[in-house]
Parts: sequence; structure tokens; C-alpha cells
Amino acid sequence: MEPEVLTGEHFIVGDVACAEGALAAGCKFFAGYPITPATEIAEHISGRLPGVGGTFIQMEDEIAAMAAVVGGSCAGVKSMTATSGPGFSLMMENIGLAVITETPCVLVNVQRAGPSTGLPTQGAQGDMMQARWGSHGDYEIIALAPASAQEAFYQTITAFNLSETFRVPVLVMTDEMIGHMSERVIIPEARAIKTVSRTRARGRKDRFRPFEPGSDGIAPMAAAGDGYNIHVTGLTHDERGYPAMTVEAQESMMAQLIGKIRNNLDRIIMTESYRLDDAEIAIVSYGVSARTSLAAVDEAREQGIKVGMLKLNTVWPFAEEQVRELARQVKCFVTVEVNLGQIHLEVQRCAGDKAPAFLVGHAGGDIISPETVIEALQQIV
Repeated sequence: MEPEVLTGEHFIVGDVACAEGALAAGCKFFAGYPITPATEIAEHISGRLPGVGGTFIQMEDEIAAMAAVVGGSCAGVKSMTATSGPGFSLMMENIGLAVITETPCVLVNVQRAGPSTGLPTQGAQGDMMQARWGSHGDYEIIALAPASAQEAFYQTITAFNLSETFRVPVLVMTDEMIGHMSERVIIPEARAIKTVSRTRARGRKDRFRPFEPGSDGIAPMAAAGDGYNIHVTGLTHDERGYPAMTVEAQESMMAQLIGKIRNNLDRIIMTESYRLDDAEIAIVSYGVSARTSLAAVDEAREQGIKVGMLKLNTVWPFAEEQVRELARQVKCFVTVEVNLGQIHLEVQRCAGDKAPAFLVGHAGGDIISPETVIEALQQIV
């Protein structure tokens, strides 16, 4: 049997680092369907899961894959899938099912340029708004965006921890560039990795209410087969899980689904600040674009341009307060992303009339170079 964590220093692609992060987090079930550029995640974890007592299954399509992941989690194990643009679209209905049934799971989207088949082997960051609003109805979601293979490892662990803590699907929004980039990844000993597991049901099994929040606002979760009386449905439901077709029940259920995220933003939102203390221009970026923006900040500083960067490790929920606070300090914002302005819309919304926001972006197929960012900065100043 292979070790649960392949400790030490490795030279691997981001997709493999993501798969190893899932294993380190305690993932025991993966259901998926091959798709470029995410297939390496499925390939790697399919060979590793049996050795750690887990199960891999290739489903007939992405709809079935997401349904199987929801089922695997309901059976009591940490579950995940991985896909790219077209598969992400197909998974949206069952992401909504995971949201309303408060089923923890992790979905990795290795983004490629779209729409439709688009550029299957070339990257983009064009699914960021779909990550937030892709399923129907009002809801909250958590989405992370790694900027390196090392971050892909750690952020996948974080995704599982957040998912299990808040009983919500969590998205890891990486991209083809990070997914296929080979670089050094250090995997620590298992004892050095913090993992979180859901709060399990306790007490009398005949009186258990599967959607009744505990003192922390999160409902304990019973696994199918544990003997608890549970009813799970995609319909609006009460604390027992039974369908309740009233406006009052919808209001109560939605307050729970949304409140558990909005009331814990300080525990969920993760950002990094770089050279922002005296900045007059703030770059807002994430994923691979933050990586190239970092180099642009240093070069621009050498040219006398006072610029810094707010790196979004958590993209959803959006770091509204951080952007609003920066808007009182800087003269303007520059959003750098490989799309035509999806997160830029959020920057504009939060900055309001206090600081204008400019976009450096394109429709996908390649990274945004540091030189392109510097040229934009030179034009602004």
C-alpha cells in the first residue's frame, strides 16, 4: 500500500499537485469524466486512491459524475471531481443540488478558453462568473484560485476543510497554465497537514433533524446507513428535510444556506497584499494572472510607479471590504485576468466612485505577460 501522502520535494504539474492535495485532505472518493486540461487529476488520483482505501469511478458524463460525488459525500466520505469548461456547465444543476442539500464536496475546474469547445489545450480564467452564478436561484459558494502548483496542493486541502466545515460545495478554479506547469512542490508530513471533517450526527436517531443548525450555525450531518431518520430532497425543505412548499419555508432555508457563509467571511476570505502600504495603484488579480502581475509590480516599482497588488486566493465570496478599504487609499485599480472583465466588474462595483478601475485582460489562450501589465500602468500614470 502506498503512503497516504507522498512526502518530500517533487517536480510535478499543478494537476498532480491538486490530486495529491485531495489525498492529503482525506479524499476517499472521486467520480469524473475525462476532459482536457483536467484529465491528469483523474489519471493520477485513479492510481493513488485504491492504495489509501479509496474509490475511483469514471462516469458516463459530467452530469453523472457530479451526482455521484454528491452521493459519495452523503455516504460519509470526502468526495471530489475535476473538469473543465464544458463539463463545468453540465455539472451546474447538481452543484445546486449540493448547495440545497448542504452536501460537502470539492470540484476542481481547470479552466480553458471558451465558450463551447473553444481552445481545449489553452488556458483562460473565463469561468469565474459562472462559478458564482452558474446554478439557478440565490445561493452562496466558495471558490479558490491557486497561482502555482504548490498553491494547488494547499488550496485543495483548504477547499476540503472549508467544504466540511460549512457543508457546502467548494470550487478550486485553477487553469490550464497552472494545471500543466511543472514546478517544485514540497509535500509535508501528514502530521503537519491540518484537515477538517464534518460534524457528525449524534443523539437519538429517531429525533434527528438533518437540517437543524447547531450552535455554530451548521447542521451536523448523518451518513446514509448510520441508522438516522433522514430525508434529503432538492425541494425547499424544513429542518427535518421534508418538502415545505411555502414562502416562509423558502425564507428560512435560504437564510440558513446564505447566512452560514456571510456570517463567516473572516474565516473564508483569504487574500495576500504585496507592496500596498504606499501604493497609489492597486492591481487586483488571482491565479496565473497574479503570478505575472507580481513581476510587473516589481518592475514598475523600479520605474518609479507606486503600485501594489491584492491577490485573491478566495475569489468567492469576493473580498469586498478589502477593495473598499483600498479605494480610500489608491488613485485607481487595475484588474488583471485572462477574460474580458468578469472579476473586474466586482472591483468596479466595490470601488464605486472613490477610485476608477481599469482592465488588463484578453479572451484566453495565453497568459497576460508582465510587460503587458507594465504598459498599461505606464499609460495610466
